[in-house]
Amino acid sequence: MSVVEGARVDTGTGEGPVRLDGRLKLVLVVLLVAQFMLAVDFSILNVALPVIGDGLGFSLSNLQWIATSFALCAAGFTLLFGRVADLFGRRRLFLVGLAVLGLSSLAGGLATSPEMLLIARVFQGLATAAVTPAGLSLLTTSFPEGPLRQKALGLNGALMSAGFTTGAILGGVLTDLLSWRWAFFINVPVALVVLFIAPAVIKESRPSVRPKLDLPGATAVTLGLLALIYGLTQAGEHGWGSGSGSALGWLTAGVVLLVVFYAIESKSAAPLVPVSVLKKKTVAWGNIAGLIAFLTETSLVFLMTLYLQEVLDFSPLTAGLSFGVLGIGTVIGGSIAPRVIGATSTRTTLIVGGVLQAVATLSLVALGETSSSMWLLLVATFAGGVGNMLVIVGFMVTATTGLPDHEQGMATGLATMTQQIGITMGTPIMSAIAAANTDIHAGITTAVIVNTAIVVLGTLTTALFLRNKQQPGN
Repeated sequence: MSVVEGARVDTGTGEGPVRLDGRLKLVLVVLLVAQFMLAVDFSILNVALPVIGDGLGFSLSNLQWIATSFALCAAGFTLLFGRVADLFGRRRLFLVGLAVLGLSSLAGGLATSPEMLLIARVFQGLATAAVTPAGLSLLTTSFPEGPLRQKALGLNGALMSAGFTTGAILGGVLTDLLSWRWAFFINVPVALVVLFIAPAVIKESRPSVRPKLDLPGATAVTLGLLALIYGLTQAGEHGWGSGSGSALGWLTAGVVLLVVFYAIESKSAAPLVPVSVLKKKTVAWGNIAGLIAFLTETSLVFLMTLYLQEVLDFSPLTAGLSFGVLGIGTVIGGSIAPRVIGATSTRTTLIVGGVLQAVATLSLVALGETSSSMWLLLVATFAGGVGNMLVIVGFMVTATTGLPDHEQGMATGLATMTQQIGITMGTPIMSAIAAANTDIHAGITTAVIVNTAIVVLGTLTTALFLRNKQQPGN
């Protein structure tokens, strides 16, 4: 019998495997490769955007849609697809999503017009929204609660964060040495390999009784998330009070639709996300911790990219390579997180990771305007990467603990939605703060202080509201 203690699970009964056998190792490798590829996709085009714009004839005002079209679909549809995975089969959705990702990546690499590229990006985003929660739910249902799942989620978190950093580096390398088209083509052979191996090693997972899909709830949450993400991207491009319909208008519409979604779920006989699950402290506060972790660290990468290129005048490739130490920090953090959780609890891991990330981020206010500050940036991003990954793994373990297998797709869909929204929210918010000051260095410093304050807020909410001991069902 499992005992939930701040989302720390003791599975000392011997139920389920206690070691990774050959098949489980192969399952883990296949799922991790897929998740790493998806993480790379989030950042691989950042450095290449100006080159793509010149090559295909994008106007400067429309260039942001290369990223926005992907982010809208990846974040807006992830909760819906997470539930679809529960209802119709996680392996089936995982494989279909990978096939769509491979085909859309091929189309993106072969694009000859802005319209063709944007269509490819939309399908890449939809594929990401399907594969990520399906893959995570296959991971959580393949490994029992306890050390094995913590280890699997630790490796998954490390590779996802490392993939985001690797994407920035790889995008610069491919664009400089080959062509921006290889930022798309690189997905094709990886998707083919996973599609070839996965059916033989991953078992299908689906409920014995298929409930109805909550279409009103699915519509409300999808439209709400689309409005929210679009509002955030508009804020980053045009400011909070201007742009198409104004960013605040879109954000308000998004919040209203999400409130409507909650009301629908409260009364639905077959809800997309049962309100009882949303009220679980592990789910609610775990996802808040995850949202803040992704929001702050990915936006910090954006701020430090600005610093390296605009203040120190580094090239995009050199700036991307500078984040290699951050990638090393995230890999180390993901590797040690399961041990920290096992020795303490997920709550303690979340707090320790948050404190480490906050201290490392705050130290960046001391960055000067010469390259002599590089040592501080490298040390701080390494330490912050370790702390951030402790939080991310703690969040994933917390948010998926204490739920039955038939709700794992929904739980990982929520967690994936949290991740996507955090990644999408951070850059527009920090961009707006940095741009409010005419001195770019001063603007970056202000944004770093705000970033630190958000990390501290997340750590405090964990300490105050995610208790060490909870009764099952809380």
